Amino acid sequence: MGSPKKQKKKFSKPNHPWQKERILAEQELLKSYGLRRKYELWKMNTILKNFTKQAKNLTATNNKQVEKERNQLLTKLSSLGLIGKDSKIGDILSLTLKDILERRLQTVLFRKSMAKSFNQARQLIVHQHISLGDRTITSPSFLVPSGKESEIQFAQNSAFVNASHPERVVIEKPKKAKPAEKKTEEKTDVKKEEKKPKPAEKKEKPKAEKKTEEKKPAKKEDTKEKQVKEKRKAQKPQIKKKSQKLKKKRYKRIKIN
Repeated sequence: MGSPKKQKKKFSKPNHPWQKERILAEQELLKSYGLRRKYELWKMNTILKNFTKQAKNLTATNNKQVEKERNQLLTKLSSLGLIGKDSKIGDILSLTLKDILERRLQTVLFRKSMAKSFNQARQLIVHQHISLGDRTITSPSFLVPSGKESEIQFAQNSAFVNASHPERVVIEKPKKAKPAEKKTEEKTDVKKEEKKPKPAEKKEKPKAEKKTEEKKPAKKEDTKEKQVKEKRKAQKPQIKKKSQKLKKKRYKRIKIN
């Protein structure tokens, strides 16, 4: 028995490791599509590059073999749901990374509302709860053909087959009660506007009374302050005279000694 086949690398890393714009764009895609590692993103990017590379090579020449390969490439991409049936090779060059990420089993499972979130969809796939027809698939990055999208279901051995399972998503129809709420809000706003001028008239009268009450005690305080100032002025010359007499007595005692 021979040695096992050497597995080739299925993705290529970016040429420059530190590019701020690319790193931020990758982080947004990881969050929005529930990817755990960046090599999953690079893997989808290499698939996109291979498709665009083949399309460019096939447009350069015209042969029977080239026409055959063109048809094969177009049928493959149309079966994956990336392009339409009547599209041409020029449409392949307009594909983006998001178009391929939308065809992953993880995203298709979430879009069909079979899982509450991308993380739950990934967990269901890895734990062998999802099957495509008779085959169970454990790879979240599996590209789902558009013809087999209706065959996605819970595996027969899985506990999620039971519709009353607590982790199954309950799809509720949106309630049409928004326009009624707007009308009630408008009515309340109109009532508030009508009630605003009434309390304003009541508040004007007590303000005038407060002013009259506050002015009366202010006059008494002014008279008291004036009386205190007059007493201090009358006491100042007496204090000066006493201080001068004390100084003279001290000088006399010093001279006698």
